[in-house]
Amino acid sequence: MTDVFVVRNQLGHYWGKAKTWVDGSSPKAVLRTKHQDEAVNILFELSSRDIELRGEVIQAELSERGEPVIEPSQIPLLHEPESDESEPEEPEAEAEPPGNT
Repeated sequence: MTDVFVVRNQLGHYWGKAKTWVDGSSPKAVLRTKHQDEAVNILFELSSRDIELRGEVIQAELSERGEPVIEPSQIPLLHEPESDESEPEEPEAEAEPPGNT
């Protein structure tokens, strides 16, 4: 089979093997499936988590190296600010035993 299916969002970014959006400049990192319904299921799961997502399943040929032939996105990836995990945790405030003031 020389064709695979990939998921692309409204910005032209592709769903990657690392379960993040990639710009397509490295086709090796793009998640590809042999079956269209598998890619549709991935798109459905992604859109159920992100209601702003407008994606599509794209059929792509494989290169001689076995990588999908895709057009990289011209729009840079948006790096979302890290969630509350990046903020310092509050256990430091709990380090003092109660009643020692």
